[in-house]
This record gives sequence, C-alpha cells and structure tokens, in this order.
Amino acid sequence: ALLPYVPRAPRQALAGKVTATTFALDKPFCVFDGYANATDSVWLAVAFANASAAFRNPASPAAIPPYGGLRAALSYMTLETPAGAYACCQRSDAVLRVGSDTACGAESGPAPCNGPLPSPGPYRVKFLALGPRGPTAETRWSEPIVLRRGSVPPAPSRPGGVSPTPPGSSRGFPACSPGTLEPGPARRSSAMLVIASVLAGLGAALAVGLLGAIRAQLCRPRCRDPAAGSFARSSYRTHHIPPA
Repeated sequence: ALLPYVPRAPRQALAGKVTATTFALDKPFCVFDGYANATDSVWLAVAFANASAAFRNPASPAAIPPYGGLRAALSYMTLETPAGAYACCQRSDAVLRVGSDTACGAESGPAPCNGPLPSPGPYRVKFLALGPRGPTAETRWSEPIVLRRGSVPPAPSRPGGVSPTPPGSSRGFPACSPGTLEPGPARRSSAMLVIASVLAGLGAALAVGLLGAIRAQLCRPRCRDPAAGSFARSSYRTHHIPPA
C-alpha cells in the first residue's frame, strides 16, 4: 500500500538538524498502524534525488541494498526498526538521524549500516515496511534534502614534509581565528595618539610663550632722560640791560 505520509525534518528546534554528513527525520509514528504487522520491519530507503524514481523495492529482506553500494547503486536502505515501535502508543519527541554511524566503512558494511553520507546530495528518503513475503506498505518520497557543505579534511603531508596550504590562509602562516589575532595595530594607534597629543600641547605652550614675549615688548614704557624730566624745557638766558 502507498501511504500519503511524506518523511520530513523535525519541526522543533534541534541542534545539528542538518550537518555535512547527517540529517534528522521525524519518526513515522501512527503511519503504519493498520497496514503492517507489529513484527514487520520498517526500513528507511535513502537515494540520490535524481535516482529515486529508479529505486525498486526489494522483494525480500535478503535483497536489501546495502550502504556500501551507495556510490554504485545510488541508493541503500538502513535503520531497520520493528513496525510496533512506530505505533501511536509509542509516540514521543525522539527523532531519527540518518548517517550517524561513523563505524560504518564507506566501501563496505552490512545492510542496516547507517553510515555518514558521502556528499551534500541532494537526497530523498521514504519508509518501507517489509514482511516475510515482501513489502506491505510504503510512504511517499520526501522532498530533496541537501546537506551542509562541511570543511574538507586536511590532506596528508606532501613528500618532504610540506603540507598543502589550507584555503583562506597565506602560504607559510597558520590560519588564525579572529579571537587569537594579536591586537598589535590597535596598540600602535593608541601610542601614536598619545604622541600627537603631547606634541600638540607643546606647540600650544610655545605659542602662548611667544605671544607673551611679544606683548611684553609692545607694552614696555619708553626710556626717559632722568635729568631732563618728562618734558623738554627751553633754556632762557637773561641779559642785563644797564639803565640809560
């Protein structure tokens, strides 16, 4: 049976809802009630978005496409869970995380392996219930899911002990985070401001002193002859005129 349920990411706030190698999904509670036995297995089919239309449901558990064949088959199945665990009475806030099993090798692994996803995708997923005689119910495919682009792991050292230069850093210098940068330029700027202030103060003092000296020269009284007094007096000589 094709069920109308569409797998989706959790609606609640969740740290790491989508990472570079994993993504979270709501558990399909109540979805298979009445369509699968409690002992049937519910699997999650994961496929590259452009290969989901070509995915074929396995006829039996023995034909489950393994995680190790993802690169060649472009799809795999994982997270096998008893259908009874998704019954309405089991409802909770727990979520599924696709790609969380770092112990799975990229090239090999058993069918239930939930290994890290090898690229940003996009991917589509659907839930499929399998019984002893094959599929009993399935959901629709999800919308495309794109992973975050994580940092590339550092490459091994080159011959001679020279490591490749990491992106965003200058050759010969280690990349630094903003919190570890030395605040040297800020210190130099502060010192320059102090020096400029001192020089400006000295210049102002010299200017004031010069103006004071000029003013003193202008206001100094003129020199006077102490013998002559403040005014020049005319000298008169009297001539005695004898009486006639």
